[in-house]
Amino acid sequence: MAISPVRPTDEEARKLAKDLLTCAGHAALGVIHPDRQTPFVSRIALGTAPDKQPMTLVSTLALHTRALQAIPACSLLIGEPPPKGDPLAFARLTLMVRAQFIDNSSSSHQNLRDHYLATHPKARLYVDFTDFSFVVFEVESGALNGGFGKACDLTPNDLK
Repeated sequence: MAISPVRPTDEEARKLAKDLLTCAGHAALGVIHPDRQTPFVSRIALGTAPDKQPMTLVSTLALHTRALQAIPACSLLIGEPPPKGDPLAFARLTLMVRAQFIDNSSSSHQNLRDHYLATHPKARLYVDFTDFSFVVFEVESGALNGGFGKACDLTPNDLK
């Protein structure tokens, strides 16, 4: 019988996952290409909403936006290895999420705008362009790889 490499999720794992999420300025976004129906990965700016859900600001000009509009189920890979060392030895977090577009005329849009600009001030240059909107990613599950031998499965509650 094989031994599972996934360890029980403990407070140390939860803290590491939360730190990776809240400190990330960007992430890899995995979507399904809307024309080819194949996996497509893009780099996005990443922040967290006031409720700690991951969020981003997207343009309708981006292929990943069209992909999210067609199929909101997607994934985020968060975590950047330092310039030296084995990149597989450093922590990373994969989240399976569902994209929720926020209507620019909604009351929550202004709250998200203010919150996002506090951590992404350069976005002030384009945040109000009509082709941009916020996407909040509802976490469905996660997988934390804290380095060799430190894998844990996560629930949405583990990230709160």
